[in-house]
Amino acid sequence: MTTKIHFSDARAEGFDFKYSFVAKFEQILDMIDFGEFIKEKDYVAVKTHFGSYGAHRIVRPIFLKKVVDKVKEVRGKPFVTDTVRIPGLEYLDVANMEGINHLSVGAPVILADGIFGRDHIKVESGPILKEIGVASAIYHAPAMIVVSHCKGHIGSGFGGAIKNLGMGGVSCKNHCGEAERGRIHFEENKHLEWLDAKCIRCNQCVDVCPHDAIQMVDDSIIIDKSKCVKCARCSRVCEVKALVVPISEEGFQEGLAEAAHAVVSTFEKGRILYINFITEVQPECDCMPMADTPLVQDQGVLVSFDPVAVDQAAIDMINNAAPLAQSKAADKNVKKGDNILKAVTGKDAQLHIDAACKLGMGNKEYKLITINEKDTKEGEGE
Repeated sequence: MTTKIHFSDARAEGFDFKYSFVAKFEQILDMIDFGEFIKEKDYVAVKTHFGSYGAHRIVRPIFLKKVVDKVKEVRGKPFVTDTVRIPGLEYLDVANMEGINHLSVGAPVILADGIFGRDHIKVESGPILKEIGVASAIYHAPAMIVVSHCKGHIGSGFGGAIKNLGMGGVSCKNHCGEAERGRIHFEENKHLEWLDAKCIRCNQCVDVCPHDAIQMVDDSIIIDKSKCVKCARCSRVCEVKALVVPISEEGFQEGLAEAAHAVVSTFEKGRILYINFITEVQPECDCMPMADTPLVQDQGVLVSFDPVAVDQAAIDMINNAAPLAQSKAADKNVKKGDNILKAVTGKDAQLHIDAACKLGMGNKEYKLITINEKDTKEGEGE
């Protein structure tokens, strides 16, 4: 079975609103029957990523507003949401800094796992995680629209719809304040290992930790396990590999797919729409305190009810695009047709897409329905 995906590229090949990326995205949304998966008065989660201090390549508010407006057209009640990455109130400040607020998107902006990142319901997942805490506001929502910014990622190699579900759909912590999302990054009950002999005392791990869980005390790295949420950012920035995350790549990727599957299992079939923006494809996740230059030119947007197909199409487009000069891809001497994301992240994103497919989340075979312009009435867009 082949999945149909609506697609528009990011080019604007005429001096008319109908050729703009915004207009073409509107056209795709007009072609989706929102009334088929959203009932009147349904609370609808519009799940996205709020970004971070230093990162700025998230999905822009104008596109979130277009999604919100379509939900309202069918009398749904949308809210724009993410789960706690840094402490909750600070994360809402980040969202506002990035331009995401109730005025810009036309809907409430909330944290799905509460301001303390602990609000969740345990859901059965799979053999690796056993169960995972799905963020309460997502668990209870009758319908959801997953709006993802496609980019690289420190653990999964690619951040798209599945990553947005598997990490972004679960709570930061459990009810006792221990890491919940971090259980995907770490084998159960294990913690970071600091290798004294390798450490060069550069303090990058201390600076990058969003929860102040790492300190340099008397020339030694001290990890406060009560604060650590096991996000693995410290390990990512350690150039000498002095902080070791206790999990294999395969274990992480399969655990990510299990978590995503758990989130999807809380919805009736066909009540989640996936939107992947392949724009400003930077090598790191939007949760990092920086944003590097894009690896490839903006490719466009993909819209589908299938998370596997929409992610497969996204990484295929990225890997088939020409690497941009003055990017990390150029630094790695990557060529068009190479696995760009794997070259720059060191991780194989295909592993979690394949794992999600095996779990029955979707289909890797897809067909693009390409939109080149918006059907406009006279005067619209002027």
